[in-house]
Amino acid sequence: MTFDQILSDLKKKIYYPVYLLFGEEPYYIDEITAYIENHVLTDTEKEFNQSIIYGRDTDVPSIIDYAKRYPMMSNFQVVIVREAQDVEKIELLQPYIENPLKSTLLVLACKYMKVDRRKSFAKAIDKNGVLYESSRIYENKIPDWITNRLSGMGYTITTKATILLAEYLGNDLNKIKNELGKLIINLEKGAGITEDTVEKNIGISKDFNIFELHNALGKKNVYKANMIVNHFAANPKQYPLAVTLTMLYGFFLKLMIYHQLPDKSSNSVASALSIHPYFIKDYSVAANNYTSRKIHRVISYLRDYDLRLKGVNNYSTTEGELLKELVYKIIH
Repeated sequence: MTFDQILSDLKKKIYYPVYLLFGEEPYYIDEITAYIENHVLTDTEKEFNQSIIYGRDTDVPSIIDYAKRYPMMSNFQVVIVREAQDVEKIELLQPYIENPLKSTLLVLACKYMKVDRRKSFAKAIDKNGVLYESSRIYENKIPDWITNRLSGMGYTITTKATILLAEYLGNDLNKIKNELGKLIINLEKGAGITEDTVEKNIGISKDFNIFELHNALGKKNVYKANMIVNHFAANPKQYPLAVTLTMLYGFFLKLMIYHQLPDKSSNSVASALSIHPYFIKDYSVAANNYTSRKIHRVISYLRDYDLRLKGVNNYSTTEGELLKELVYKIIH
């Protein structure tokens, strides 16, 4: 079942006796768990029929004891096991899962855990309950995720503002969720969100960020690149060189791949580079300014400056000075 299917069933009061929520992305696990915790039972019913326990503090026999209890003055009881990946030999729950109590919703929240779907434990859950893997979403899908989440909350956002948020926040969905909450707290329902809104409410500069640096380098815009670099150099805690080097390496590596693509249509480029279509024109422009040979040199510069950042052949040069040197070499 997908995340949307699970939530849809829950909203329709279609419940399953066991939910095993596992995987690398904690956001979806948290969302499903929170919905069950907050909506299945009324506040009065929760007092006797909702138990929240933690994997490190419990064991399989205790979980089974909780699960086998009958609800009091309610049709259901809810047992949520947070951090269930810490339960020793969790697969010993299988006999219960094969014959679960229909009036219990047992939620096993196993963040960052892998489950082998081929094993009988997983198959038993899949047969009698919900087996859901919460996977990380690709970075190029984050802008659409942001747009859709804000749309669901009643707001619109410009493409550039979405890209700005995605570049700054990465692919940690819980972090993005929290930042979006800060973003809209002072906005009227239905308001349109722009780059200025993002800068004012979250503090992300719309002019001085890694996205704009990529853009300036790709166009070989010396003036703009130097302005951004000077801003980075003046704010090293906000723009650490290690992160900037990593992002620049990713940009030029993708630019190298772009050069080698036989099909440079929008769909082909977006798929091959795992980028949002918004960026395609930037790679097209940059490819005209950087030959494959030049990109090889740039990648070599990035490796050299990564070593210098770590102290190799560098005793006193600051991060800001290193970045200025590097950008000069890249453009020239």
